[in-house]
Amino acid sequence: MKKLLLIVLTLALLVSAVALAETAAPKYVFMFIGDGMGNPQVAATQYYLGSIQNPNSEFPVPADLSFTTFPYLGMVTTYDASSFCPDSASTATSMASGEKTLSGVINYDVSLTTPFKLVTEYAKEAGKKVGVITSVSLDHATPAAYYAKVPSRKQYYDIAVQGLTGTTLDYLAGGSLLKPDGDGTQENLFDIAAANGWVLANTNEDIRALNAQSGRVLAIDPNIADAESLNYEIDRERKNAEGEDVLALADYVKAGISVLDNDAGFFMMCEGGKVDWSGHANDAATSIHETLAFADAVQVAVDFAAEHPDETLIIVTADHETGGMTIGFATTAYDTHFTYLTNQKISFTNFDLVIDELRENGASFEDAMAKVKEYYGLTTEPDQALSLTQSDIETLQAAFELSMVPKDQRELGDEEALLYGGYEPFSMAVSHIMNNKAGLSYTSYAHTGLQIPVYAMGVGAENFSGLYDNTDIFNRTMAVMGLSK
Repeated sequence: MKKLLLIVLTLALLVSAVALAETAAPKYVFMFIGDGMGNPQVAATQYYLGSIQNPNSEFPVPADLSFTTFPYLGMVTTYDASSFCPDSASTATSMASGEKTLSGVINYDVSLTTPFKLVTEYAKEAGKKVGVITSVSLDHATPAAYYAKVPSRKQYYDIAVQGLTGTTLDYLAGGSLLKPDGDGTQENLFDIAAANGWVLANTNEDIRALNAQSGRVLAIDPNIADAESLNYEIDRERKNAEGEDVLALADYVKAGISVLDNDAGFFMMCEGGKVDWSGHANDAATSIHETLAFADAVQVAVDFAAEHPDETLIIVTADHETGGMTIGFATTAYDTHFTYLTNQKISFTNFDLVIDELRENGASFEDAMAKVKEYYGLTTEPDQALSLTQSDIETLQAAFELSMVPKDQRELGDEEALLYGGYEPFSMAVSHIMNNKAGLSYTSYAHTGLQIPVYAMGVGAENFSGLYDNTDIFNRTMAVMGLSK
């Protein structure tokens, strides 16, 4: 009997060993980070899309996004070594290196003396190609965390030099560079890129034509917007409807797959960075459109995984939540009106440009309100879905008067700072009213300490379930890839 039991146990171990051997590490790994995209942003986007798709439904119907149907869901803490409300530098560091650090620091320990080794470096050593994509500038904190190590996230020139002269990256794409000439005496970054074998693709045609023979690619959007970023999705949609051809974040994922695909596979990190920026500015409609653009980028990876089902891992998460978005507002009680947000056709940054023109032309409040109606649907006419109350009008009037003062001549007190968060007053007043009428609001112009979701599908995706610290995203990704420190 003992001999039989021993044989059975031996066979069981052999079967287990064979099963483990057959569970190969993923050849292709996609890491998607929606900067500032917490549960509220995801839920608001689902409710917005569901409301549009089901206008006659008796009951609320949330829509699925490309990643909300993934089979595995986890939740991670985001605090860093200095705060429960961290920044992108420290949180992206945690996910890229598995280590905690101070806010503002990228891939250095708290003493600012010891650098960390990155998941991208381990992947490159394993023979994979590596790509980093972002909707903001290429040297911003989150993308930088996947290829650079600096004591301060503000070292934009140094960050870019590390990416362009290092050997980790094969594809760097999205926005442009904040400090291409450094302090004005340093070598131009595009010259450095050329000297290090990078192929610059900066037209729609060149970017769409990228392939596996393109070499090492630096792809920069030809329609750069604020702070060297891609256009906000809400503006991109408007411009394309007017006949322009403005690329989306998803286009850079498609191009990246074409550049990076090879026999050893790749590791790709893609950031939807302007979910965060619109959260800082409390612009709910713009945030929702950014989340939709991010979901479209994830869909490209999902489609790729359908062709490589036994070789692909897709992880979707965030670094932190931004703005403290809430679904539900006092004046709408238990109701929401997500379809109201379809009336907004412009981001806060593009509306700032409208305000600049109003100021330059000495426009009246009535002129400004005509623009508000054109771009947001808010109206002074009574008995409309988006009719403004007398209190709303007084709020807008006060903000308009402040916005008509040249920026360098404004005197902002504590109350104004709290109301407008350092942004253009009239833009912020319009956004807040628009949000509230839809049943949304914000608690902050900064980051919050909310835990954030992790969605996973594909090879090893089951390892990303549960509640854990954001440093474990690195640890679990490394384990699934069969890599060790």
